[in-house]
Amino acid sequence: MQISEIEDLLHSALSLSELKITGEGASFQIVAVGDIFDGVSRLKKQQIIYAPLKQQIADGSIHAITIKAFTPEQWKREKHFL
Repeated sequence: MQISEIEDLLHSALSLSELKITGEGASFQIVAVGDIFDGVSRLKKQQIIYAPLKQQIADGSIHAITIKAFTPEQWKREKHFL
């Protein structure tokens, strides 16, 4: 699966202000930023990202994902550490 395909899936399904994806093969690292994560638990943030990708995960196109999700305010603080 190509990074651009994952970007398209996530941008079309979620309102994100910033999205960074790295990786290759079937393993990817995702940093997602958006107001959609405001007041949401860490588990729920992961579920929000997984939902648009469930078909690709089920068919093995995506094998492993590392997710970091932030609100815009959290991202202002955290981006310096990543």
